[in-house]
Amino acid sequence: MFLGLAGFWLWQDYQDYMAHPLSIKETTDIDVSKGINFNQLLNELESKSIIKKPIYFKIHARLMGKARQIKAGYYRLEPDMNPMDLLELITSGRSISYSFTILEGSTFKQLMETVRANPQLKDDVSDLSTDALLKTLQIEAAHPEGQFLAETYHFEKNGSALALLNRAHTLLQETLDQAWETRQPDLPYGSAYEALIMASIIEKETARADERPIIAGVFVRRLNKKMRLQTDPTVIYGMGDAYTGNIRRSDLRKPTPYNTYVIPGLPPTPIAMVGREAIQAALNPADGKALFFVAKGDGSHQFSETLKQHNEAVRQFQLKRREDYRSSP
Repeated sequence: MFLGLAGFWLWQDYQDYMAHPLSIKETTDIDVSKGINFNQLLNELESKSIIKKPIYFKIHARLMGKARQIKAGYYRLEPDMNPMDLLELITSGRSISYSFTILEGSTFKQLMETVRANPQLKDDVSDLSTDALLKTLQIEAAHPEGQFLAETYHFEKNGSALALLNRAHTLLQETLDQAWETRQPDLPYGSAYEALIMASIIEKETARADERPIIAGVFVRRLNKKMRLQTDPTVIYGMGDAYTGNIRRSDLRKPTPYNTYVIPGLPPTPIAMVGREAIQAALNPADGKALFFVAKGDGSHQFSETLKQHNEAVRQFQLKRREDYRSSP
């Protein structure tokens, strides 16, 4: 009789405990390290007072056949979770996911600064020179600019920065290759890389999706007519750290490999990271006759077919700038 009552009490206590919230009062992250076994993890959970009755947790894991199914990763526990929820979580592989965004129009220098500053990424790139990084990632281009697709990437805590950059480059190459295969005919590019250069200029010229193909059309027509691109973002890129926020007339005349007011055709490399839309625009420019455009100050541009029209637009939108003027959205 006594044994029966004791057994019933233990069974009820076991069920009550497994359905009762964990012994935490706030969101808590735990690290299930690679190679750890169930008993070791249970000891850690007990030492952190997350599990108060480890024997019940162990019995439940055995009964459910999950004691050998725990998966390494970082997991987030909430105060309303019970031990059964915890077991389900650490055997599901649904570890905490972080996101990292490569911004359209950002430079390689800016990208590396954000990579190194991200506390959730394992910094395995700082000790690599640019050449060593390109070699490690098997990037054939001699310059890293534009080699990583502007996109949001998800990773687990302490994920490799090198692995993230490898994903971003692979996705860039796949996106560029696919777009190159379906490009419009008779474009003035000798290679997909030249299309990437154009995409980077488009990316820097506008953040408006509706304008990217139009601006691409302007630049393509200028190239076909052997006109210089004369685009300010290339001048700024060529100035490097000398750029402090303003372009002077002397800057437009100063030769650099990137100054498209001076050099014919495209600059030697991309000038920024690009997204999918800019690549598509570069390879599928909009039809039209415009050869010029100028920022209107509200994030959009005024397009003109003739130099006379363009000069009038410059006088209207640039020489008499409104107080809330801005060149991009």
